[in-house]
Amino acid sequence: MGATDSLRNAIERTFPDRPFSIELWDGTKVPGTRPGATISFRSPRAFGHILRAPGELGLGRAYVCGDLDVDDIDAVVALLGRWQAPRLGAAAKARLGQAVLRAHGVHRLPDPPAAELRPRGAKHTKRRDAAAVRHHYDVSNEFFRLFLDESLTYSCAYFSGGAETLEEAQEAKLGMVCRKLGLEPGMRVLDIGCGWGSFAIHAAREHGVSALGITLSEPQAALARERVVDAALADKVEVRVMDYRDLGAERFDAVCSIGMFEHVGEANIDEYMRLIAGVLKPDAKVLNHGITHVGSETHIGGDFSERYVFPDGEILPLSRVILALERAGLEPVHVEGLHRDYAETLRHWAARLDQNLEEAERLGGAERLRVWRLYLRAARNGFETANTSVFQVLAGRPLSEPSRSEPATELSQERASMSAAQT
Repeated sequence: MGATDSLRNAIERTFPDRPFSIELWDGTKVPGTRPGATISFRSPRAFGHILRAPGELGLGRAYVCGDLDVDDIDAVVALLGRWQAPRLGAAAKARLGQAVLRAHGVHRLPDPPAAELRPRGAKHTKRRDAAAVRHHYDVSNEFFRLFLDESLTYSCAYFSGGAETLEEAQEAKLGMVCRKLGLEPGMRVLDIGCGWGSFAIHAAREHGVSALGITLSEPQAALARERVVDAALADKVEVRVMDYRDLGAERFDAVCSIGMFEHVGEANIDEYMRLIAGVLKPDAKVLNHGITHVGSETHIGGDFSERYVFPDGEILPLSRVILALERAGLEPVHVEGLHRDYAETLRHWAARLDQNLEEAERLGGAERLRVWRLYLRAARNGFETANTSVFQVLAGRPLSEPSRSEPATELSQERASMSAAQT
């Protein structure tokens, strides 16, 4: 019996219920017990990665390096999100490990892929946060253009109102945020984590506000400034490379944070909300739009996400977000969940990236492209299975005089339309 035959027998014995097939580098096949995708181990190095880091990280490393591949990435991601692998006792682990070692041979274990990041220093310092954010966003502006909509909005779109295209859904989301904040001409707006400037540009163009956008990514800021000039809004929109903790004495009529607070962390969320409350003018509003964990505990990204996608990312439960707002002296007045919208957004992003694979590999490299193809689908799977959600939370200072202006009426109409869309 060959080494891979022994490994095949060990896999069949260890995983008697396999809704997937396995193909080894020499053509040896381990058929699934049910129809499903095929996972191909293209090299013994794939097992070397798994031996070095058993579990999610080892599998992810093997995939990023190209030593492991799949014939249907959507099916495999959906499977991993739903299939419950059997618990392995010590004997089963030893048996499988010995078979892997015999098949793998005696070789030096492979190094992690170059695309992997291991942040150094204390967590959520300004320096470490900047390094983590730049690892994610500085692939290149042109890489993101391959799958985002024309406005370069890198956050959940709003399809529930009837939008059919990604462009329509992102325009609907930006408009919804503006209406919730009650934006009027002459207001001063802060956009924390402004990305490529989509919200600031939209708010200035459609509502006549002036806006300050801040980001930790210099390439993002440079392109955002170019887009501001192209939109003839240089007198209304400013973009700075700046940490939210460096906000000074400026005051704003509205603050929004769209898809940014996942980088803040449990340890800093109360300070984050206090700083936001500190820059609000009387009767101002703040809207926090971010991914949340379904449950009562903060969720730290898995090993793969920590090293390749969102280093130091933390997904807080909605209750913790609301608690932080209340501790900062702010009153939550409207909460809306959009997890189905985010699943649909990610479906569009993944499809667009797949339409541009050759250019994406040229811009980001083979490893980064594989990271992103896997990440977009894994994120969508999280929203489809309701393990993660995304909420917009609108808040303001309590005991303020109720607004009788038109924006309040618009917000009431917005809530009514959202209720109608959900029925």
